[in-house]
Amino acid sequence: MNTHSCLLDTSYLVRLLTRDPLPLFEAAAAFLEKWAAPMPTFIVTDLVLSEAYYALQYHYSFPKAEALAALRGLASHPAVAFTPHAREILALPNLASAKPGFVDRLIHGAARATGATLITFEKSARKLPDTEVLE
Repeated sequence: MNTHSCLLDTSYLVRLLTRDPLPLFEAAAAFLEKWAAPMPTFIVTDLVLSEAYYALQYHYSFPKAEALAALRGLASHPAVAFTPHAREILALPNLASAKPGFVDRLIHGAARATGATLITFEKSARKLPDTEVLE
């Protein structure tokens, strides 16, 4: 394997976070540990975070709070890189019940990271800066 960064896919994250099925979890965990030292970064995009968040809830019956806790735990791994706004969002208190929710906040964070204004019909987004809610 090259020593450049790797982008982790949703299927990889879900196996790592659910430990299901066990052989795939073991392969995912072994890969992370084997390559973490020589690798600069394992990248997790906002899209992969969003997919993993929903997969944990809808396919593995994780409550929102547990899905978010699992993602927070992965964010603490020194070799795993989330976007700065994803790390900030995951650190918010009461995120499982927040309005707007996790994925809407990731979308907003991506807009802000590019200097764009978020245009939405999501009324709860009014509290977010650089957002225009259409009526």
